[in-house]
Order: sequence, then structure tokens, then C-alpha cells
Amino acid sequence: MGLEEYKGVYVFAQQVDNVLDGVAFELLGKGKDLAKDLNTDVTAVLIGSGVKGLADQLAEYGADKVIVVDDPELKDYRTEPYAHALASVINEYKPEIMLVGATAIGRDLGPTVSARVATGLTADCTKLEIGDFPITAVAGQEQKHNQLLMTRPAFGGNTIATIACPDNRPQMATVRPGVMQKIAPVKGAKAEIIEFNPGFTPNNRYVEILNVVKAVKNTANIMDAKILVSGGRGVGSKENFKLLEDLAEVLGGTVSCSRAVVENGWLPVDLQVGQTGKTVRPQIYFAIGISGAIQHVAGMEDSDLIVAINKDEGAPIFDVADYGLVGDLNKIVPALTKALKEEMAEK
Repeated sequence: MGLEEYKGVYVFAQQVDNVLDGVAFELLGKGKDLAKDLNTDVTAVLIGSGVKGLADQLAEYGADKVIVVDDPELKDYRTEPYAHALASVINEYKPEIMLVGATAIGRDLGPTVSARVATGLTADCTKLEIGDFPITAVAGQEQKHNQLLMTRPAFGGNTIATIACPDNRPQMATVRPGVMQKIAPVKGAKAEIIEFNPGFTPNNRYVEILNVVKAVKNTANIMDAKILVSGGRGVGSKENFKLLEDLAEVLGGTVSCSRAVVENGWLPVDLQVGQTGKTVRPQIYFAIGISGAIQHVAGMEDSDLIVAINKDEGAPIFDVADYGLVGDLNKIVPALTKALKEEMAEK
């Protein structure tokens, strides 16, 4: 493989029903950082049917170029035509780096495409940077420069692994939504638009979509919340989450939870924060009755302000908290809620 032929940072711009997913903008933001280090540009790959009109939005969030693969076969996501489209783009344009969101679609598409283009894939990354590999020089081993270093939790979140793909291109990664920062959009920005269609011939791997049923969810999107009141096993019961709901209501926030709460059936998985849940960046994060295992901390440590309430003064959550209260949450939370109500009433 002639590695020198591969240039540029490419981002799969996921869209559903002609609406771009937020992770596309997050990946463009990170792509700009990586491209700056490599002195190259950022290209968004937009796949779908009738989606060309979304190109300007991608340009506003950092895309220098947009490759549009538009075909009726791509109206709804299906593994085979989408994999054919993205793999064909990679083979034709030879990106050095290919980023895909670790969404339900991306986790299906990324590995399929990486196998077709004969390269590696690091899944569910939480950090990306350009550096040397091996990171520390080893005697007798070539240290390669300008490599994509892909960091992800491993072994159930108990350790962090940094992985590189020095001998194959593109360097591919799926990235957890909510981890990377999107840039402020530049209104009116334009990108070079390249239309590309490799041709689609349905075969026995093209599934037929008979019907699409969209469920209506009343669950709040915790990734968008400015204030999160999060509870763990220490809350004690499903009924006791009423204390947290009352506090969240006063603050204008949203209730979220740890994995233990979901496993106990107290709250739905959509509200779970952590390595196996969602990554959040609220302005204020209340960790109530949460011990602070590394799997949970991985999903909330970038919050602007962390307030921990736990009866165990040795709980790891206090290591990442800005403010900590040691005591019985059944007394502290109602008292805090009452004090906030009174203060707001006075205003």
C-alpha cells in the first residue's frame, strides 16, 4: 500500500430523513484540529437520496469539501448500499483519516467498510490526536510520525488504550457522540461540492425495507441538558428518584443516572451516563449516590461544574467533583431543593 497517496481528513456526515446528526458536526470540529496538524483539509462524505442541499450546513461547520453520493438506493440506511458507497469513496479519493460517529448506524457501517478497504478500525474512541508511534521510541524500531493516535476505554473501562494504524490507510475510527466539540458555525461558508456515484446494483445482500415504524419517546435528551441531576445505586429505589426530580425541576434541569440504576430497572437506558451510556457536558452535573467508578466518570468528567453528594467520604466521585457533600442524600437533597425554592421565591 502506497501510504503517501492517502491525503486528507474525511468525516462520514450521517443523516437520517435528510436531517444531519449532531455527531457529524462534532467530527468536523475534531477533523479541523487533526487537519491543521497535518496541513491538509477536511472533507465530509454525505450519503443519501436528495441530500445535496445539506452540503452548505456542513460547510458552515468546517467542511472544506463535501463529496455527495446521491442515489435512490440510499434513501434509507441499509448496510450494503451504504458500505458500497463509502468504500467506493475511500478507494477513489484515498483519505488518510476516515472518521465515523459511533451511532447505531456508524457501528454497523464502520467495521463493514474497514474490512472492504483492508484497513483497521478503532471503535468507540474518546480521544483523537496526531503524534508519533510508538509513542515512546523503542530501540531498533522505526518511530513513525504524524500518525492518528486513537484512544478508547478497554477492558470494561478499567483501562485506557491508545491505538495506531501505522501500516494501512485510511486510519479509521468510530467516535462516541458527545465527546468531541463542534466549532461555532460560520454563516455563509461554502465548500467545494463533488458529486460521485459508483453505481448501485441490488443483489442478495440488499435487504428490503417493508415498513418503518417510528416510536415517539418522551425521554429527554440528556446530551443537550445544561443541568443534570444524576442518581446512582445509592439513591436506593425507583421511588426515591422523586427527590432528584424535584431538585431538577427547581433548577430547570434533567434527571440522569448511572448504569446500576438502569440495571435495576429504575430508569430507562436513554438516561444513562457513562462508558456504556451517553457522554454529557452540562454546565452543572449533580452526582447523587454515585460512587464514581471509572466507567461512569468517563461519561461526565468534562462537565463544567460537578457537585457530588455521597455518604461515603472515600467515594472516588469526590476525586473529580468541584464540590462535595458527605451525608445522607435523603436529608441533603430535600433541604437543597427547599432552599433553592425559597431563594427563587424571594426573587
